[in-house]
Amino acid sequence: MMRVLHLPTAVGGGPSGLSQQLKLLGIDSEVWTIDQNYLNYPVDRVLTDAKAPILLQMLRAFGAGAYVFGRWDIIHFNFGSTLFSNGGKLLSMRPASLVRRGAAKFLTALLGGAASILQHLELWILRVRRIPVFVHYQGDDARQGDYSRAHFEISIATQVPADYYTPRTDEWKRRQIALMAKYAARIYAVNPDLLNVLPLSAEFVPYGHVAVKEWAPNFTQDDRKQLVFAHAPSNRSVKGTDLIVEALAELKAEGYEFTLDLIEGVSNSEALERYRSADILIDQLYAGWYGGVAVEAMALGKPVVVYLRESDFHYLPVEMVQDLPFFRATPTTVKETLRNLMEMPRSELVAVARRSREFVEKWHDPHQIATRIAADYRRGIEIAKRKGNLQ
Repeated sequence: MMRVLHLPTAVGGGPSGLSQQLKLLGIDSEVWTIDQNYLNYPVDRVLTDAKAPILLQMLRAFGAGAYVFGRWDIIHFNFGSTLFSNGGKLLSMRPASLVRRGAAKFLTALLGGAASILQHLELWILRVRRIPVFVHYQGDDARQGDYSRAHFEISIATQVPADYYTPRTDEWKRRQIALMAKYAARIYAVNPDLLNVLPLSAEFVPYGHVAVKEWAPNFTQDDRKQLVFAHAPSNRSVKGTDLIVEALAELKAEGYEFTLDLIEGVSNSEALERYRSADILIDQLYAGWYGGVAVEAMALGKPVVVYLRESDFHYLPVEMVQDLPFFRATPTTVKETLRNLMEMPRSELVAVARRSREFVEKWHDPHQIATRIAADYRRGIEIAKRKGNLQ
């Protein structure tokens, strides 16, 4: 039986969802994560505590690093990270806080250097042992502020604080991408804009974390007088939350009646219940693509409002582009988009809700995605064996 280990996060529920589907295909699959957050996606092992001092976190991670000698056939890294590249988080610490903390600057440099050495060793051992490595990119693990500002009129980089994307972190991401490309059997991205900064060999793979056949849709759009909008920002600046709230406030002042359910800081299970009770999800206005939250909402029969960057569509299957069921909005058109939704006949909203569910069934079927990736695993193992026989 093939044994697969997913590391080092459970970001967006993607690793957990993929692992579950791989198990249904007869593959022994586990998810290990460095820490757990409030979303509480199911994992097999949590390696450390995010509240623990960084030195303690790294010591625990060092112990977990023995996985490289385990009986795994495949290592699948997610969020563009290996176990030890988590040390890159140190680069995002604010310089002012480092100065105030005195010796913290030296310690940061020391730990960052140690993490880099351990990461190279981690990847080298896996290569020597001929264990194929796969890498999944999901967002800010690849996005770079300088590229976004230079190439996109609308992007997250124009909205976030100056220390969100910095020249230093942009360059660190580029080095990490180059390193992963050197070792990876295959690289995946769940957002098409990431393919602008990933190697040409990287492939688009849709979100596959929702067991859609197990989720019953709830088409509520014609059940009541007032529409219920849901919005679930993990980061308000990134999602365009202030613009959304402002647009809805102006519409309310004009006499439109509706309810906004702002979903923040709750577990994924609680968020899903609130999506189920909503009529429409407002997703994000700057990323240029829809997130995993949108897939969850569509699976539950909810249309989605989102900004889609058409210049990235060439990375997608043509038929997928043709099937996109979204209500499109930009930062400057979001108010009019929401106004149109409140004036739209409810029968049309229900029709789009049904199309949204069908879109998820077709393009985000986790069984199909896991089957595709499992086939890639097998090819990776065969290639590794052939290389071993030639040596």
